[in-house]
Amino acid sequence: MYDFIPDNPYILLTPGPLSTSKGVRNALLRDWCTWDADYNEGIVQNIRGRLVSLATTKTEEYTAVLMQGSGSFAVEACIGTALPRNGKLLIVTNGAYGKRIAEMAQVLKIGHIEMALPEIEAPNPDDVAALLSKHPEITHVAIVHCETTTGMLNPLGEVSRVVKAADKILIVDAMSSFGGIPFDIGSLGIDYLVSSSNKCIQGVPGFGFVIARRSLLEQCAGNARSLCMDLYGQWKDMDKSGKWRYTSPTHVVRAFYQALDELEAEGGVTARHSRYDENHRLLVEGMRGLGFETLLPDSLQSPIITSFLYPNADFNFHTFYEAVKERGFVLYPGKISQADTFRIGNIGEVYPDDIRLLLDAIFEVVGKQENHA
Repeated sequence: MYDFIPDNPYILLTPGPLSTSKGVRNALLRDWCTWDADYNEGIVQNIRGRLVSLATTKTEEYTAVLMQGSGSFAVEACIGTALPRNGKLLIVTNGAYGKRIAEMAQVLKIGHIEMALPEIEAPNPDDVAALLSKHPEITHVAIVHCETTTGMLNPLGEVSRVVKAADKILIVDAMSSFGGIPFDIGSLGIDYLVSSSNKCIQGVPGFGFVIARRSLLEQCAGNARSLCMDLYGQWKDMDKSGKWRYTSPTHVVRAFYQALDELEAEGGVTARHSRYDENHRLLVEGMRGLGFETLLPDSLQSPIITSFLYPNADFNFHTFYEAVKERGFVLYPGKISQADTFRIGNIGEVYPDDIRLLLDAIFEVVGKQENHA
């Protein structure tokens, strides 16, 4: 077994939770009081301000709200609070996470239209514009930026332009892109961006966050369909002192603070994107050299996670997975309905040398399986 991290048996090559640094893990070892100013003012409020600064240069127009739970909790809190009772949501879906937003809207009884696309097809901005023209009652649009079902990077800039041209409110699930792909939400006109602690900022699971246009969030009192997931209520309490309405995941929050420090030390989002991009380049080049094909064309592919087709009809992913895991790496099963695939992530505390060692491990596994056959 490759022994890269002495206190971890393997590297997680997944879309999150992902491999974290020792510094992030060590930050979990101290207890914090939810009422104390060292925590609320020194950590929570600091994180909120730094998230807004990461998201946009137009910092005065936005605010950040942290929400307990996974990223999906934060997405549900966002749409359940941002949409008024008479609002209508257009959801652009081309994967499992877009469809999850549609399921949330259905459960919350939010009026919505789903623009459903095949999992390997990117949304056409002209089609979005046409739907908005056909349905003037639509008030909000939701789209996933990086759809980790496949690894597709949806055309956020182009979609944003048509949404803002139609004067609609834009909600972006940037779960797997924020902190790892540079973009400015103020310049793009994004009104609500949702992400979580355990993705490209490289913290651990436990909370999500919404970076919201302040002027819109101020209008959301009374919209929420849930007491605990009232984004407006959480924001009002958090804005006073950093205090969460209900018990916050203190250890996770402190680890996230450390992760933000490490992001800055690396050189910010641009530098992290460069590392992820190089990880992806090496991965795809190496896997193709080993006979694996990517599901998506390069033009649609993000540097976050990559889907690979099974190389032949006899390929057994479970056997392959276990053999690669024994050599120090955890991969991810496929999630699409149209083809047999598996996925390999490039994000987290993962560097080009790790990708090279992964390729060596896969070469060894493939060779052994071929010899056995």
